[in-house]
Amino acid sequence: MALYKENKEFRILSAIGIILVVAGHLGYDVFDIGGLFPYYSFHVFIFLFVSGYFYKEEAEDRIVSYIWGKFVSLMVPYFLWNLFYGVVAALLHQVGFSIGESLSFKTLLLSPFIDGHQFMYHFPAWFVPVLFLLEVINVLMRKVLSLLRLNHEWLIFGLCLLAGILTVYFAIGGHVWGWYKIPGRLLFLFPGFQMGRIYREKLEWHDRMEDGPYLLLVMGIQMLITIFCGGLAFSAVWVTSFANGPIIPYLTVMTGIAFWLRIAKIISMIPYLSRKLVYIGRHTYAVMMHHTACFMLVKGFFYLMSLWTPFCEGFDTVMFFHEINFVYLIGGAEASRWFYLFAGIGIPLGVIWIQQKIVRRNLSLQKNG
Repeated sequence: MALYKENKEFRILSAIGIILVVAGHLGYDVFDIGGLFPYYSFHVFIFLFVSGYFYKEEAEDRIVSYIWGKFVSLMVPYFLWNLFYGVVAALLHQVGFSIGESLSFKTLLLSPFIDGHQFMYHFPAWFVPVLFLLEVINVLMRKVLSLLRLNHEWLIFGLCLLAGILTVYFAIGGHVWGWYKIPGRLLFLFPGFQMGRIYREKLEWHDRMEDGPYLLLVMGIQMLITIFCGGLAFSAVWVTSFANGPIIPYLTVMTGIAFWLRIAKIISMIPYLSRKLVYIGRHTYAVMMHHTACFMLVKGFFYLMSLWTPFCEGFDTVMFFHEINFVYLIGGAEASRWFYLFAGIGIPLGVIWIQQKIVRRNLSLQKNG
């Protein structure tokens, strides 16, 4: 039986993606290469690109088991954590916090598919139900096209990209709102999944340019886009804030992924750094689910310090109790955001590391027992 060989480059790319997501939720642009690659112009699409890359045609021969497997791996933990954070929100409401909605059938089972912002302490995980739906749509679409003998990668990619471009066009015109946000979000994000697929099937073999010319080319294209198209960031979850027409968003998705994919390849050759990022890349689900709650823990610490010491004088208690995106900076120093960044990534990974140590210890005791 062949041993599973981990794809280090794509693990690292996933790690880069989640680091950019965490930094983005802090409003910390330390990794945007001098404003050249704004996070919100591509970072959500990294995870779709990776998912599409690893999609296998065999799934179309076992659709029911494939969908069930995706539900178990993506949605079951999501629903459990959604319940957990619903309880947390309800308890915090009792002590003065107003963040998050109340527990209900809607917020537990329906809101995750509507917007994913029901309890707020894990709102970045809105992406999980969306990814699940896109996985389902993808395999069903490909099965139908296969039966019609139209399952050609370039055709699928072209049609999905066209649907996404039209979605952005209608969103700019103010037509993607209310309940239309749900299909609009799926149609807008779907080309990202197909980008991963088309890269693996048609383009990866040609991706052999040396690092220097490659990075100069991608950065050169991005500089031209940045100079002639102001405001590259957009909101993937709300399908809004498209400042440059319906095509530029997908162009910046491609350039952003192209740049960081090559950086991931370069890092994969550096043993120590690659090992650390691969570990982060294995656990992006946990970081995505919990980093906002970890931010709250940091703010909670600063809140207590403001009560008991003069260290955090000026802490805004009202914002802490009522605004999930509030970030307190010690003395107004931007460097304070590193506390949040390390906590948002490090605490979920630390919990997983402890869990793994306990499991390995128990297995060892059973084996020697």
